[in-house]
Amino acid sequence: MTAVDILVCVKRVPTVGGVLTLTADQRAIDTSTSGFTISPHEECAVEEAVRLVERFGGSVTVASLGPAAAEEQLRAGLALGASAAVLIETADGVETGPIATAAALHAVASAHPYDLVLLGNEASDTGDYQVGVRLAHLLGRPVATGIKAISLSDDATSLSASRPYRGAVETFTLPLPCVVTVKEGINRPRYPSLPGRLRAKRASVTRVPIGGDAAGSAGDVLMTRLRVPDAPNQPVTVLGHGPEAVPALVAVLAEIGVLS
Repeated sequence: MTAVDILVCVKRVPTVGGVLTLTADQRAIDTSTSGFTISPHEECAVEEAVRLVERFGGSVTVASLGPAAAEEQLRAGLALGASAAVLIETADGVETGPIATAAALHAVASAHPYDLVLLGNEASDTGDYQVGVRLAHLLGRPVATGIKAISLSDDATSLSASRPYRGAVETFTLPLPCVVTVKEGINRPRYPSLPGRLRAKRASVTRVPIGGDAAGSAGDVLMTRLRVPDAPNQPVTVLGHGPEAVPALVAVLAEIGVLS
C-alpha cells in the first residue's frame, strides 16, 4: 500500500450565524462580535485528507493565503490531524482575488510532489468557485469539482470522485496527482481532541511571503464596497387563534401531504 501526501488549501472566513452587518466604510463584514473560522467546505476537505492518510499512510499539509491572524485557522487544521501547516502571509486588509490566490497556492503546491490537492468547492464568504480550477490549470493536473465522495485505488495511483447531478450521480476516475474540490456533506468533520489541540498549539507554522506571480496579481479584484442584499419578503398567513385555528391547520397539513 502506497502512502499519499495531501495538500489541503483552507481560507479564513468570518463566522456568521445571524444577520450580516458591514463596517462603516462598507468594505468588510463586521466581525467585532463574531470572529473567524475555516470555510465549512474546507473543514470537510481537511477531514477527508486525514481519513485517507489514516488508511494509506502519508501526510496532510494545510496551507492558507491570508494575514498573520490566519495562523489560527491553520492550527485548527493541525488539531484535526494535519501534520504540517504553511501560511502565505499577506498584509492585513489586502483583498486577494482568485487569480492571485491560485498563483500563491501554486508556489506551495509545486514545491512538493503532493499526490492530491484538496480545496473547498467555493469560499463561504465570497462564493468564489475559481481557485481550485485555476490551481489545477497552473499545476497541469486533472481536476474534479463539487465532489461529495472520494475513494482511492488500493495502490493509490488513481482516485474515484463522485457528485450528484440532476438526480443522478456522476463518477470520475482521475490519475494521481490531481486536484479535487469538495463540498460540505462529503463527511462529518471530527471534533479536535485535547491531545490534538495541544499538539497544534505547539506545532510550528511555516510562513512564506506572497511573491512572484501572486504578488503581481494582487490587484486582480478591485472592490469598491460590499452590500447586504435585501431579505426577501416572507408572507405570513394567520390561520386563527387558539383552538379555533385547529381545523384550518389540519386542512393546510392535509393540503401539503403531511396528513393522508
